Amino acid sequence: DLLITLLQHADRVRSASLAQLVNVIGPIMTEPGGPAWRQTTFFPFSITSRLAGERVVPLMVESPTFTSSRFGEVAAVNAVATVGDDGSVGVFAVNRSVGEGTEVRIDLSEIAGAAGLTVLEAHLLHDDDRYAANTLDDRERVRVRRIEGIRVEGGVLTLTLPAVSWVAVRLA
Repeated sequence: DLLITLLQHADRVRSASLAQLVNVIGPIMTEPGGPAWRQTTFFPFSITSRLAGERVVPLMVESPTFTSSRFGEVAAVNAVATVGDDGSVGVFAVNRSVGEGTEVRIDLSEIAGAAGLTVLEAHLLHDDDRYAANTLDDRERVRVRRIEGIRVEGGVLTLTLPAVSWVAVRLA
């Protein structure tokens, strides 16, 4: 969600870094002389750096809300889109709800040619146990999977996001 928020404010954010690279909760873990494995934080950074385009596009997202004791009514889904110089579109979304999956409708009509977009690739990061982690003993417990049932109709991207999940979609 933080990565999406940074992209949404790219007009003001001049620099952002992954502090965990030098701390004990890095995106890649290893044992001395042993194997290495990716933590869950690795996937959004890796995929976003590959799919994000040069221009950020604000999105209209239809999703439910939930009540936060600190912030009141909060949208369950946060999303951002980018457009590359080649015309490809990257959409990044997170379902912040800890209890429910949701069908999300993302209006891409502000993007030139949105009506003719098709999905080229889609990646879902989710585990039914929101506290699940990759460990030395189970290095691929939480991993990126294909997401099914994505539709693009009339410039509107529709997909279902499980609770506590992140998705990246590339369209052209």
